Amino acid sequence: MKKIVFLIVIFQIFIFYSSQLLTSELKFISGANKGAEVSNFKKVYFAGGCFWCMEESFDKIEGVVDSVSGYSGGHLKNPSYKEVIYKDTGHVETVEITYDSSKVSFEKLLSVFWKNIDPFDKYGQFCDKGKAYRSVVFFQSKKELEIIKKSVVNIENKFNDKVVTLLWKFDTFYIAEDYHQDYYEKNFLRYLAYKKACQREEVLDKIWN
Repeated sequence: MKKIVFLIVIFQIFIFYSSQLLTSELKFISGANKGAEVSNFKKVYFAGGCFWCMEESFDKIEGVVDSVSGYSGGHLKNPSYKEVIYKDTGHVETVEITYDSSKVSFEKLLSVFWKNIDPFDKYGQFCDKGKAYRSVVFFQSKKELEIIKKSVVNIENKFNDKVVTLLWKFDTFYIAEDYHQDYYEKNFLRYLAYKKACQREEVLDKIWN
């Protein structure tokens, strides 16, 4: 009888430690997968006029993890919205796109960018004119620059027109004020009225469709 009880206790201990070991292994695998997922995350920067509209355009794309409105390309550190719009800071309204490279490619995001801007307007975008609203593709590597240049040639050949979108080497991104973030969701009616007044959809449809 004592022998049976002893065997039962040993068996229970074995089951307990096996369960603990399995849980640890699952946590390790889960952590490893999470680390692998994060390692796939990359960032890309585009300026296409109003950053509210650019956020909306990219948030629809599968594989895009996050979009943030901000400023880039200029010389002033930590600029404010008023400084970017009304002073010559050199910055343009920019969106920082974080994406999962295992789900969406840089080429795909670049294509989305082109389809949401007027690449032939050197004065700004749609109803927003001025240096802060110029269209810019920021590149972070030689490979990205080559891809961008190739896409520019394709567009120029297709439309028989000069693409005036600027190609700038990325340096620093400054996050815009909180009220600009996710504006198209937080202030949907005002945003809709603004976009309609700018005839953004109409212009894009005329160019690309």
